Amino acid sequence: MITNSLTQIIFFIVVLQITAVPLGIYIAKVFKGQKTLLSFLISPIENGIYKICKIDPEEEMSWKTYAITMFIFNIIGLIIVYILQRLQVWLPLNPQSLPAVSADSAFNTAVSFATNTNWQGYSGETTMSYLTQVLGLNVQNFLSAATGIAVLFAFFRGFTRQETKVIGNFWSDLTKSILYIFLPLSIILSICLVSQGSVQSFAPYQIYHPLEKDITKQISPQSPTIALGPAASQIAIKQLGTNGGGFFNVNSAHPFENPTPFSNFLELISILLISTALCHTFGHVVNDKRQGIAILAAMTIIFIAALSICFVAEANGNPVMQKLGADIKANPLQCGGNMEGKEVRFGIVNSAIWAIATTCASNGSVDSMHDSFTPLGGLMPMLMMQLSEVIFGGVGCGLYGMLVYAIMAVFVAGLMVGRTPEYLGKKIESFEMKMASLIILIPPILVLLGTALAVSLDWGRSSVLNPGAHGFSEILYAFSSAGNNNGSAFAGLNANTPFYNYSLGICMFFSRYWLAIPVLAIAGSIAQKKLVPVSLGTMPTHNLLFVILLISIVLIIGALTFIPALALGPIVEHLQLMSK
Repeated sequence: MITNSLTQIIFFIVVLQITAVPLGIYIAKVFKGQKTLLSFLISPIENGIYKICKIDPEEEMSWKTYAITMFIFNIIGLIIVYILQRLQVWLPLNPQSLPAVSADSAFNTAVSFATNTNWQGYSGETTMSYLTQVLGLNVQNFLSAATGIAVLFAFFRGFTRQETKVIGNFWSDLTKSILYIFLPLSIILSICLVSQGSVQSFAPYQIYHPLEKDITKQISPQSPTIALGPAASQIAIKQLGTNGGGFFNVNSAHPFENPTPFSNFLELISILLISTALCHTFGHVVNDKRQGIAILAAMTIIFIAALSICFVAEANGNPVMQKLGADIKANPLQCGGNMEGKEVRFGIVNSAIWAIATTCASNGSVDSMHDSFTPLGGLMPMLMMQLSEVIFGGVGCGLYGMLVYAIMAVFVAGLMVGRTPEYLGKKIESFEMKMASLIILIPPILVLLGTALAVSLDWGRSSVLNPGAHGFSEILYAFSSAGNNNGSAFAGLNANTPFYNYSLGICMFFSRYWLAIPVLAIAGSIAQKKLVPVSLGTMPTHNLLFVILLISIVLIIGALTFIPALALGPIVEHLQLMSK
């Protein structure tokens, strides 16, 4: 079991790193305005969009204009998704005649998909019509992911430019992200998923006719149905755009979303592909490949460490079961370990890889139930979110979050030696540190205050299905997911209530935009500065020492913030489990 599992983990990491390199170079060429293999096909479409929308892609924006444009555009999308849900009972492409979504659930879902969180408190196949899924949720999967990349490239320009007040054009960045990156990759992945058995249809749900009739020879008045829909196209962009919202209730554990081991591998690679590639893009944009590799190395080291702990915890299984006489070790008749809540087609190792990948990448899709993990196994996905999802993170937002930590790292190093900190030739001063502090502190504040409010009120406690430490973990996980725009859940919490729909929706909203806007503010500030020549006192930000410093800063800030809360949940639950 161990040899097979290690082989799968190594193969996954190697394939991810190899495929990310050419994609990263391709993305850099797209945003530098250089020709690519797809330019002859996409460039006319891009120019046509600019003409129809009367956009001048060469007209650049200040950081404030960029931020306002981005924010208003996202708010409009949020409102449209809300209206679609509330009116879907009267709209077409609703073959099951599904009713309108309640106000609180519609608010939560609209905010969720507009902010690239894709938290779902509802069951997709019994709540959302085909029109709502395609025109509302799937469109936002593209737009929210593209917004993340647009903000990232505006951030890049802050480091590559000097003595200027402009950082790019939001409309151009958004259009390029969709046309050159997400659409081509989504089309390829959709076709691959359909070839494996993922459903892609606008037909009504099908009635299930069992081969064996009931012993009473009577036909049930309510025959079971098989849910269908245009799922493959949504699955592709949900993974590539680190959205994560499932077409069906059980997400990527559903055979129509994730039919085979090959589709499982493709979806896993897709979750981290673009976020990994953007690290290489960063190196090419700043004309120093080592900078991107250093950031990627820090991410990969933390990812491997978290995956190792999660896998070992699940592979060792539940010690209580062993004390009761159950054989939880792997043998020719069983795979061993803690198989509760796992996808039996793919095994523990794939469930562990997916759990860590989806929570470190702001994706939120699942192919197993994290609520059924052992305490230490469940701790790792929770911690990955609580580290502000900068270990790969969402497309765009993960990397700009990690770069903010890099700014924090050089600031700390500067304090140690009494020198003004610099990063990529730009001095880091008080304004940048104030904005960086906001970016780092806002998610923990939202998570901890939200959790405290939920456990203090009957509205919050009444949704908990498990008592004690595990019930607390369910609440903490929910607010960690919403406060870091992830979208996954422990699944043991009934979050489709007015209290959780509104409170989690507010967390998702502020976590997305209160971080993106300060990032743009930093970009605008450093774009106005001159490049500082490298000197003997300049701290290298591409070597092993900086990688270690960056990892330390990320872990120390996460530990100082969340260890007390984790001690009340998964840590104490683990101690209770070991004492039985």
